[in-house]
Amino acid sequence: MGGSAVVVGGGIGGLAAAIGLRLIGWEVTVVERAAALADVGAGISLHANGLRALDALGVGAAVRAAARPQYTGGTRTPGGGWLARMDGAALERELGTPIVGIPRAVLHRLLREALPPECLVIGSEVTSVDTSFPERVRVPLRDGAVDADLVVAADGVGSRLRARLFPAHPGPAYSGSTVLRAITEHPVALRTDFELTWGKGAEFGHIAFADGRAEWHAVLNSPPGVRHADALAALRRRFGDWHDPIPALLDATRPEAVLHHDIHELVTPLPAFTAGRVALLGDAAHAMTPNLGQGACQALEDAAGLAAALAGEPTVESALTRYDAERRPRSQSVARAARQAGRIGQQLSHPLAIAARNTALRLAPSRTAVRAILRHADWAPPRLG
Repeated sequence: MGGSAVVVGGGIGGLAAAIGLRLIGWEVTVVERAAALADVGAGISLHANGLRALDALGVGAAVRAAARPQYTGGTRTPGGGWLARMDGAALERELGTPIVGIPRAVLHRLLREALPPECLVIGSEVTSVDTSFPERVRVPLRDGAVDADLVVAADGVGSRLRARLFPAHPGPAYSGSTVLRAITEHPVALRTDFELTWGKGAEFGHIAFADGRAEWHAVLNSPPGVRHADALAALRRRFGDWHDPIPALLDATRPEAVLHHDIHELVTPLPAFTAGRVALLGDAAHAMTPNLGQGACQALEDAAGLAAALAGEPTVESALTRYDAERRPRSQSVARAARQAGRIGQQLSHPLAIAARNTALRLAPSRTAVRAILRHADWAPPRLG
């Protein structure tokens, strides 16, 4: 079965979906509202499931070549004590790969380069679709309209298409946490590939990259909309007495490089990931908190799963039924687990609760962390064809 598709959104999930659809012989147009497909953002960790999805889409080797494996690190206290160690070698033995770290901009560029430039339409926003036709979807664009056999709504956590297709759904909710993050301007001497440090209602973490630079992030309990005139200065006040290399990471960062976003999620699960001939994908379908590092990985799974369903089913309708049945339970389960991880991790603020959690982590068997990652990362991609 071949056809034509419009992918709304040129982020990681949208580009991956377009790659998958082209692999199975579909004609694809990616519509992105930004005036330029700028390769921006901080960093990202990719677990085995995300890498396996990229392998199925034919871009896994390129991503691995640009990424840095995360073999060492773990979770610490603000004073530097270890709560749990990460064993990347054990994950590699179990899954065939460790977690890898890569700048989000690099991943975005590699996905974009896997598509012909002519299939990308930038500077055009899609706010609605016409689903009144039984065998096609009409997509209004700035310079007219496009008819397609399928529309993929990959337009992010604030998806306008989701709001149009599911008007009774409450939409995204503020998680209670805000995140500031950046990539250092130059390489930083790091003893580990990846770390998280948990304090009272706060988390600071880093991901080391192949070129020696690092991404860092600071997640804080906060009312929504709070911003700082000098974000780096505010972070130095908040984390200045935390262990090395946190001060060094902040010192290696340009003030204008700091990104600040409130974290929103779909607390109320969607009743379906499809509506007629529209498939929701990535954050538009299941926006989750970043506590498990699974947001992008689930979007990549969606892309591979959608392509496999369309390749393996006789009709678009049956393919979308299969996509919903396969992707919705898994991704919504991961979203619930991410929310719970945040509540017992970064968001925890009561001193007694923090002490109890820290004691439990220190006493846990060494394989506990590996098993926790395997629970979500051990996923096998469907065959595309």
